[in-house]
Amino acid sequence: MSIRSYIGLGSNLGDSRQILAEAVAKLATLGSVQVSKLYQSPPMGPQDQPHYFNAVVQLDTTLPALDLLDQLQRFEQEAGRVRLRHWGERTLDLDLLLYGDEQIQHERLTVPHVGILQRDFVLIPLLELNPGLQIQGHTLQNLAPVQHSTLQVIAEQDWTDC
Repeated sequence: MSIRSYIGLGSNLGDSRQILAEAVAKLATLGSVQVSKLYQSPPMGPQDQPHYFNAVVQLDTTLPALDLLDQLQRFEQEAGRVRLRHWGERTLDLDLLLYGDEQIQHERLTVPHVGILQRDFVLIPLLELNPGLQIQGHTLQNLAPVQHSTLQVIAEQDWTDC
């Protein structure tokens, strides 16, 4: 049986648009995907780094959550991901945001993703893919980060066909 999950994508090093498009292609090997628009956002952490390109992928997969996490981390490594500093620049960041309706507290994985309700670069693409989505009883459209977003649309659709 397939589980609907949502994966956050981010990149601010290298050819971010191409890196994210390649990540979407790899995610498509794990199940059926739908992709949000491509957005640009200021960095959350240190401000002495480039703006991020962000998107969210809806993935219907049969993989268990920890196996999916392993695949996401493998894709990050294949893209040359290096963790230089907390919230620092990166070639590819893949976050398992939601995994069905499951609440997961594991030493390697927390779902829903920590901070999901505070990040416009996650909430707005999630709403685009699933307008009625609620997380932990919250209606996403009403949240402050959605109402006061700093996101800029970079590509409307079919941006993965670089």
